[in-house]
Amino acid sequence: MRNPRFSKLMLWAGLLFIYLPMVILVIYSFNDSRLVTVWGGWSVKWYAGLLDNQKLMGAVLRSLEIAFYTAISAVALGTLAAFVLTRIPRFRGRTLFGGMVTAPLVMPDVITGLSLLLLFVAMAQLIGWPAERGLLTIWIAHTTFCTSYVAVVVSSRLRELDLSIEEAAMDLGARPWKVFLLITMPMIAPSLVAGAMMAFALSLDDLVLASFVSGPGSTTLPIEVFAAVRLGVKPEINAVASLILLAVSLFTFLAWFFIRRSEERRQRAMQQAREEEQHLPALRPVVASGAAEALAGSRT
Repeated sequence: MRNPRFSKLMLWAGLLFIYLPMVILVIYSFNDSRLVTVWGGWSVKWYAGLLDNQKLMGAVLRSLEIAFYTAISAVALGTLAAFVLTRIPRFRGRTLFGGMVTAPLVMPDVITGLSLLLLFVAMAQLIGWPAERGLLTIWIAHTTFCTSYVAVVVSSRLRELDLSIEEAAMDLGARPWKVFLLITMPMIAPSLVAGAMMAFALSLDDLVLASFVSGPGSTTLPIEVFAAVRLGVKPEINAVASLILLAVSLFTFLAWFFIRRSEERRQRAMQQAREEEQHLPALRPVVASGAAEALAGSRT
């Protein structure tokens, strides 16, 4: 048997390895010194100075905007792709379609970014769109990249669902689109939220794709940070990173809280249904005897 102390030790070592740099980053965001590696006391002036740094705050807002739209589009396209791969077992070109959906997962970002850049340049020469590279091209590139992750997450959830529930709804007269919206979507809601959060984080973190398809006036936060780090890490960057960590942590906690509540309600509803099914056989003789007595009384 494994030693539980060794398992706990390795668990805590792994957690420290992952989260200790983030804790150090948050601590040094309150550093009073302009030198990041020299501690000069506690201060919040770098957080207050973010309001005056229009360039950095503009990059943050652009990254959040792109990540938000990327999460929506990636969830929509990834859910459709996952539904096709799991609900349509045979169609011409299924293997090719599945390979194209999962290709961005294993393809290097440099190859993907260069391919998209050449595509946008060729389209601009042929049809005049896009006229210039900017937020739109970054959004398209991020959607192409994040859709694969959403498709994998949602397809794994779809394979676990009981098809008899959907078949029963269609037997009762429900249209396929109504079954998908009212039955399938609520059951795969946790995977949709997980896919959206993953797409949001990947888009917010991307540097390679954005550097290929961005243009003047469309600098995202990773590009801005990468350009600033060449001259040395500034305390404002620590402050921005700490605020993003706080926002992501709060959003993750809220998503976990609401998903847990919905799962608990679903479990209670299933338990109540099981109890009703168990009590139903015991009530049948009583109902039958009551009906027989009523029938006998009416005859007399």
